[in-house]
Amino acid sequence: MTFTSRRAGLLLHPTSLPSGTLADALRWLDFLHAAGLGVWQVLPLGLPLGGLSPYQCASAFAVDPALFGECPVGPHADMRRFASWHKRQHDWLDDFARFMVIKQLQNGAPWTDWPQPLRDRDAEALAEFDVQYADLLKAVMAEQYRAAVCWQAIHAAATARGIQLFGDMPIFVAHDSADVWARRDLFLLEPDGHPAVVTGVPPDYFSATGQRWGNPHYNWAAMQADGFAWWRARLRAHFEWFDLVRIDHFRGLAAAWTIPASEPTAMHGDWVTAPGAALLQAMAQEIDADETGPLPLVAEDLGVITPDVTALRDQFGLPGMAVLQFAFDHHADNPHKPENVRANTVYYTGTHDNDTLCGWWHSQPQPVQQQIQAQLGLSDPGQVAATMQAIVLDSPAMLAMLTLQDVLGLGSSARMNTPGTTQGNWTWRFEWEALPDDLASRLLKQLQKAHRCETLPPL
Repeated sequence: MTFTSRRAGLLLHPTSLPSGTLADALRWLDFLHAAGLGVWQVLPLGLPLGGLSPYQCASAFAVDPALFGECPVGPHADMRRFASWHKRQHDWLDDFARFMVIKQLQNGAPWTDWPQPLRDRDAEALAEFDVQYADLLKAVMAEQYRAAVCWQAIHAAATARGIQLFGDMPIFVAHDSADVWARRDLFLLEPDGHPAVVTGVPPDYFSATGQRWGNPHYNWAAMQADGFAWWRARLRAHFEWFDLVRIDHFRGLAAAWTIPASEPTAMHGDWVTAPGAALLQAMAQEIDADETGPLPLVAEDLGVITPDVTALRDQFGLPGMAVLQFAFDHHADNPHKPENVRANTVYYTGTHDNDTLCGWWHSQPQPVQQQIQAQLGLSDPGQVAATMQAIVLDSPAMLAMLTLQDVLGLGSSARMNTPGTTQGNWTWRFEWEALPDDLASRLLKQLQKAHRCETLPPL
């Protein structure tokens, strides 16, 4: 996807569909199309390891088969084509299947606690394992194959409606994942396999002690030595699934906050540079980006952004992000203020990490509410949420993104995620009955007024 026309979209993870899975995907695409919305943004589709967060997953390549239990479109996967699909995916698929089966047999224990021959990938032990558990391994692979075939059908249905699928790629991977177990050389680990340093961000808007994510850092020297083969394969996989991909925490490709593994919070650490330009250049050459336009990536450039991050984003012509909830301060150069938003931007009312507009508004102290109303030019506080959505849609940004929670005017109980917390996240779902009968037509009129849906085809 390139930003050649003004579009609008909705951010909604599949787990927020009424079924909690992609079984509702076709009906959802029909709603988007009727509303003139040309983009559906999902969060990562990976398999969460513990809890519900899709940002800590068992693999950087595999998807959560639970999302694909009932495919809403297309025929059932033809297993006669499994062999050819497996051949194209074996670089990650075989080790992912081993990882999942061993983990099951080890009662969910992290790979660092597995028996030494399996933990350290002894060739003879793995060969014996592959023979002994061939049926279980095939079952794991078949789940991934069926999910891929289902998504191809959903993607085709979206394309037929003029809707582009917007994916999300966490910049780091979980320590207890198939990727780290299979390629320890690509990560900064101790001899026993535990991380030497972990990832996170220093204190910021969301947390006074920062966020200690705990993911291992990349061994960038090793990755660069083989031409970023793992990264290129990961990006290729995402480009096959999505029309546009957001790189979460894009600043980590310029420099990443590196926390000693012994530190309990993210307050103490160092910024360590990364070869992001070399990586993106390698990817651009692989897909011949000069011929096809810019890389189909969005840089999540929120938080502490330094000139090197902006330069990296602009070097490759990547759109950045702006969030209207962050616009209400006294700094004239705040990039989230509507007057500072440029065309090559994805402009949000709020993301999955923000409170809903109504929840955010009601959480503000009265003096701040008065300041926000003054900046919006409103006398009626009941119009704040609707006005903010209109501002995002009317902005110069080529892609304007709303959340369904905000479109429905929901409060904090519908919030998707609160960064730095582990309870009550990733559970919100809507019900079809909660969508007013005239919602699609009202949205369509609003998008037509903002010139954001002229390119959508009729069905």
